[in-house]
Amino acid sequence: MNFLCKGFFKKYLLPGLVFQSVIIGGGYGTGRELVEYFLEYGPVGGLLGMILITTVMWSVFLALTFEFSRRFRAYDYRTFFKQLLGPTPGWIIFEEIYIIFLLIVLAVLGAASGELLHDNFGLHYMVGVAIMLAAVGFLTFVGSGLIEKFLSLWSFVLYAIYAVFFVITFIKLGSAIRGNFAQIEIKPGWAASGFKYAFYNLSAVAALLFCLTHIETRKEAISAGLIAGVIGIVPGLLFYVVMVGSYQEVLPLEVPSVFVFEKTGIKALLIIFQIVLYGTLVETGTAMIHAVNERINAALQFRKKQLPRWMRPLVAIVFLLIAMAASRFGLIDLIDKGYGTLCWGFFFVFLLPLANWALHQMIKSRPILD
Repeated sequence: MNFLCKGFFKKYLLPGLVFQSVIIGGGYGTGRELVEYFLEYGPVGGLLGMILITTVMWSVFLALTFEFSRRFRAYDYRTFFKQLLGPTPGWIIFEEIYIIFLLIVLAVLGAASGELLHDNFGLHYMVGVAIMLAAVGFLTFVGSGLIEKFLSLWSFVLYAIYAVFFVITFIKLGSAIRGNFAQIEIKPGWAASGFKYAFYNLSAVAALLFCLTHIETRKEAISAGLIAGVIGIVPGLLFYVVMVGSYQEVLPLEVPSVFVFEKTGIKALLIIFQIVLYGTLVETGTAMIHAVNERINAALQFRKKQLPRWMRPLVAIVFLLIAMAASRFGLIDLIDKGYGTLCWGFFFVFLLPLANWALHQMIKSRPILD
């Protein structure tokens, strides 16, 4: 029974938990992304974008991605996109976009880490950045096994904190939340923003391909993908509802999550959240850099070589140091300008080709599901 439960977890839940771990740190955990792509369009407009657009797109495209990965045994992004886009320059275009995206995300993580420890614990900005760098370096050195455990365990911790936070905040701010939703404010652009948010976050598949090796059948791949989309959105949905209670106040804030937690008046809950949030920054950086290490290792294995363990943290440190310079632009500019531009690149080099592959399977009368 234990074995079956473990198998079920790795096949159906682990990919979704890793996906959620990757997307949460680059702005999701701070609340900034939720403001930028959803709350800006009114409480109801943002909710529609989140549920009807982002969640549906995540579930559908993750299901297709997992099945494509399983069918071609593509568990690193180099192998995956060589199969999807063909040889050079096809797959290299994705890699170039992904590397730029990675540096922007790491810059966001660095900015958030430094500000988080400085604003709430009085530590120097660079101390927060240095601790994150050390943690990411250690996890990438240890490898896939520990990374899987850390990402999934921290996701459960995050879910627990968000659930408690949601209940407490709804008790305290329930009338304000209901009042703001009752205005039924829907600003133009909510659907397009939901699409954009879904586009660039789906680039996270590059960082979770390594954990898809447990999936064996088409049915498992499709089911795991559909579940992953829901797993990824639930914490954001809970936090979004909470932020609606402080609708106008959180719009200009770089880290809205801290502000909203402070409104509960429970200092212990805020401190716990700060620690958990910092952990989400670490897990996002770890997963995305681990994807680069797995890509390098796959290329070396093709030449019958292996990536030395000491090289893994070195790759992490190099990327993090480069990103630190970009972190000076601040969270709002990085998320607004950086993410907003790159989302269209992922749409053309990933989502369209993947949708085309799925359509081709249907035309050939080869159903994706068993």
